[in-house]
Amino acid sequence: MQRKIRIGMVGGGEGAFIGGVHRIALRLDGHYELVAGCFSSDFNNSKETGRKLGLSKERIYETYQEMAEKESDRSDGIDVVSIVTPNHLHVPVAKIFAEKGIHIICDKPLALSSEEANSLKDIIENKKIIFALTHNYTGYPMVRHGRSLIKKGDLGKIRVIQAEYPQDWLTTKAEDTGLKQAEWRTDPKRSGGGGCIGDIGTHAFNLIRFITELELDELSADIHTFVKGRKLDDNAQIMLRFKGGAKGAIWSSQVAVGNENNLKIRVYGENGGLEWKQEDPNYLYYTKFGKPTEKITRGSGSANKEANDVTRVPPGHPEGYLEGFANIYTDVSKKLNAQIKNEHYDELDDCYPTIYDGVEGMKFIETVLDSSKNNSKWIKFNK
Repeated sequence: MQRKIRIGMVGGGEGAFIGGVHRIALRLDGHYELVAGCFSSDFNNSKETGRKLGLSKERIYETYQEMAEKESDRSDGIDVVSIVTPNHLHVPVAKIFAEKGIHIICDKPLALSSEEANSLKDIIENKKIIFALTHNYTGYPMVRHGRSLIKKGDLGKIRVIQAEYPQDWLTTKAEDTGLKQAEWRTDPKRSGGGGCIGDIGTHAFNLIRFITELELDELSADIHTFVKGRKLDDNAQIMLRFKGGAKGAIWSSQVAVGNENNLKIRVYGENGGLEWKQEDPNYLYYTKFGKPTEKITRGSGSANKEANDVTRVPPGHPEGYLEGFANIYTDVSKKLNAQIKNEHYDELDDCYPTIYDGVEGMKFIETVLDSSKNNSKWIKFNK
């Protein structure tokens, strides 16, 4: 029998949000076994989290440095680590594990700066580490269907892309109420230079890049902080020019009252257009010019192979956020298993965000900040 991939986790202790999401996702398809963790800087929290997860006491660690050292020395040590900490710890933690030859699945955004991101990229390349960044929306079946349509040329040459990601949970100064998720996301020391643009704007940008594969040429950005006293932006409007002539725009906001998690993307080409909404993720709307709009349903006969390969349940049953994460974990497991068994793996089969997407995301944040500081000047985007 093929053994499960042994995975450890850094972050995600009691009181955290995204760690629990990752733990559900990594278990969903049965490829991984969580065997070790350093879940919090508070060792009592970490021990309690590990106990509830059924881990052996000796594999619940006080520091991530100790975890990397001891797990790399074990004959049954972890194959991969899941990093689900606040942003400022992503690179320090990843570097320690990468140096030990342990593969990495990391939450987004990658780093606090492109310089920091590039320093990690160099280690990943030198150590030949598998690195996945969990832009989970790339794992949605209908997103992959749309990507396939564009790759096949069904839309023709792309002309216009519109992406938006509005939320309203930071409409008031939630960071002053003791809400942990708001505290670190609005703190430049832990979140980096981008607030809303780093937290959700990077998702919108990554989704554009994943679906269209168009390369950004330059951008003009206007970011703003509406909530008085907040240290980072809570609204961003960005115009985009792509190589090849396509135009685009991104709006991301965490003060848009009435929006919960309203990510959506619209892509228009010479021959057709498509639209996908995260809050109604099982449907993709595709229109050939001059024809009625088609409603393509996840799990149905209208969905293509790329979508059906990552579909678990029949149409009409909700499938989305958790499964999107799980699809990334499963994509990575194929590559990990091939390496563990010393089998051939075609790199063209990779369909998950990598270290390079992480570096590009950081450059995107910095270019947005640069443009906004210079009265929305058009800035060339150099990865």
